[in-house]
Amino acid sequence: GLAGTALFIEMASAFGFGGLQLILIIVVPSFALVAAAVFRFPGRQSTSGRTLPLAALIGLVAAAPAVLIDPDELALVLAVGARDLLQWALYAAFVSAAVGWLCGLFLVGFWSHFKNLYRRPVLTVTALISLALGALLYFAIGQPGLFGEQFFVILKDQADLASAISIDDTAARRAYAYETLVDNANLTQDDLRQTLNRFGIDYQPYYLVNSLAIEGGPLLGLWLKSRPEVDRVLQNPVLRPLRAPAPGARGGAEAPDSTPWNLQLIGADRVWRDFGVYGEGIVVGQSDSGVDGEHPELSESYRGRLADDDYNWYDPWNDSSRPVDAGGHGTHTLGTILGSSTGVAPGAEWIGCTNLARNLANPSLYLDCMQFMLAPFPQGGDPLVDGVPAMAADVLNNSWGCPPIEGCDPDALLDAARALRQAGIFVVVSAGNEGPFCGSVSDPLALYDEVFSVGAVDQQGLLALFSSVGPVTADGSQRTKPDILAPGVNVLSAFSGATYEYLDGTSMAGPHVAGVVALMWSANPALVGDIEATEEILHATAREYQGQPPSCGVQDQKPYNGTGHGMVDAYAAVEAALALPN
Repeated sequence: GLAGTALFIEMASAFGFGGLQLILIIVVPSFALVAAAVFRFPGRQSTSGRTLPLAALIGLVAAAPAVLIDPDELALVLAVGARDLLQWALYAAFVSAAVGWLCGLFLVGFWSHFKNLYRRPVLTVTALISLALGALLYFAIGQPGLFGEQFFVILKDQADLASAISIDDTAARRAYAYETLVDNANLTQDDLRQTLNRFGIDYQPYYLVNSLAIEGGPLLGLWLKSRPEVDRVLQNPVLRPLRAPAPGARGGAEAPDSTPWNLQLIGADRVWRDFGVYGEGIVVGQSDSGVDGEHPELSESYRGRLADDDYNWYDPWNDSSRPVDAGGHGTHTLGTILGSSTGVAPGAEWIGCTNLARNLANPSLYLDCMQFMLAPFPQGGDPLVDGVPAMAADVLNNSWGCPPIEGCDPDALLDAARALRQAGIFVVVSAGNEGPFCGSVSDPLALYDEVFSVGAVDQQGLLALFSSVGPVTADGSQRTKPDILAPGVNVLSAFSGATYEYLDGTSMAGPHVAGVVALMWSANPALVGDIEATEEILHATAREYQGQPPSCGVQDQKPYNGTGHGMVDAYAAVEAALALPN
């Protein structure tokens, strides 16, 4: 049994991938005493009589964690630092190990009492005890059920919104976009929905990308791929729910006592002083881990503060009725956009949505929030029926990416990004943190031409090593990315629990540009909805990058891969916006 324990540790460390080895190293060796008893059990004289039961035992013990814990999810959580899944996976592993040792000790300690009796029931009783203990713990303190079997099904017929750009009135333009998208989804999804209803298959329809999230396994996936209206079927991974909510994160920094360096670097403080522009009249949409709605930096700028949360807050993860944020990331990014002392545009208002509550989402969760930003709906409302585009956000911040591990292919959310642009909503996206390698801008939404992607610099204005770099190779376009740079190293902002924190990442850089657009549109309302003119100003007024750019393209080319058009300049951008006709 002891020799088997050592052997099983080696075996478990080489099996699976990602973080699954850690779980197997705890679980599998604990059954070594049981395995030894199976191998020595009297009456099994042939080699196959001894090895087949042993192989079955080892296989079942190794399979159990793999069945209930997705190693992709565990690997991602281990990589990015969240601890909710790892914590519960370790609980389960140690409980399983305890069951294994108890059963092994039972066999060793009581073998002499059973050896002269009926011998076959000994292992049968042990197996039943093991199953009973496992079942008791599973149903008493576990999270019973199977999770994660879901598809994101994209249809061939995507709505054409090209004519929307000719509608001058912003409200009318967004209404036209919403109605056209919904009508197209209802029409082209009708036959598929009826079939799914007939067989009692759960699904959620979407319109911003003409698609459905459908519950089901491999056989259903094969059938969906055979449907004539279906373009492609992607995985839509769903995390196993937690037994209890993860404890909320808290920051360890003090509130700023002066204008933070990052706001001074881009000239936001000079915009306030010289132009008296703070972002008033502009609504920023934030889709992230959530928002601490009670934070003093953000509570007074929440659009729902004087009314209610209908049309202002949506949480497809936990159905929270008020803005909350356990992770802190969303509070930090929003604080950089419009925090009262940490934000670029402290006069703007915000609405929010939770698309990444546990650091692993999927295409449909991202789409949930993007639809809410185009046409907000009341709590518990139907996005395809109750959306009100007149209450849309003007500028969106997206400090996230959707990699293949979350189910996205390069074009999974392209139609959504295109529709938002055609509806006159400015979409700002963080470039990603996979630098300094060429071609590391690879995940939606950052790789799209339809969005404005942002890389990160430090306090000296030098490109952060982690900041992702173009050209975009994932879709074969070779387009230059990111579009512009902004501060993203050691950025102080609001954090969950009414605290503050310093964070690094392009997630911190993107919000600066969202705030600058809010300032520009507040300074000159004639720019609202004019995405092309706004981008041209941001490009033309960006400060030349002074460092050595990555060697990922033609040296004298502008924009350049990794550094784009240079550093965003809030003062110059607002000044140029004011120079245009109102």
